[in-house]
Amino acid sequence: MVAVLFERLKRDAASAWSAYIDHEFVRGLGDGSLPKPAFQHYLVQDYLFLIEFARAYAIGVYKAPDLAEMRKAADGIGAILNETSLHLRLCASWGLSPDAVASTRQARATIAYTRFVQEAGLRGDMLDLVVALSPCVVGYAEIGAVLAARGQGLDDGANPYAAWIAEYAGESYQALAFDSLAQIDRLAARSLTEARYPALLALFEEAVRLEADFWQMGLDGSM
Repeated sequence: MVAVLFERLKRDAASAWSAYIDHEFVRGLGDGSLPKPAFQHYLVQDYLFLIEFARAYAIGVYKAPDLAEMRKAADGIGAILNETSLHLRLCASWGLSPDAVASTRQARATIAYTRFVQEAGLRGDMLDLVVALSPCVVGYAEIGAVLAARGQGLDDGANPYAAWIAEYAGESYQALAFDSLAQIDRLAARSLTEARYPALLALFEEAVRLEADFWQMGLDGSM
């Protein structure tokens, strides 16, 4: 399918989008050169992030304009909670228990991004929410596919992050992103006007910048 609104948003926020999907952290994932402590810090924070992201989808159930969109939001909650199993498996391989992960304090970058997305849903409608969610949902699918196509992306022997890449390049996650793109266009057909577009673009661009900040948090080890 042609993701009309998402592609327009991505084109109009091209500089921020490039800084996100081609971040130094992402390049390090792709060739395996990312320092292990940076990935570990990121992954624990991403686990905490996903819990708050699921809450944002719960807002989507309330904001959904009809039963079909309610079901879509509910499916999103399940998919996100299932996604956390990858994080816990990888953390367990470092000797980090689920309780230890869950008790970690949220970093400022985690708080900033998750609260931004939740606020977008609380203040706006379902379209505002899914646009704010899309840099994560769709961006990870794009990143996973690109990294998987590179030389060492899926080579377990050469790349310690091959399992992470495989998760987001895999059919299940790619299908989730595809469904999200379709949902964005369905909702846009209901309520998008040209007068509204600049505000939606600003929302999208800020979410993209917060995604890049999340990568940087991993690199810096900042809290």
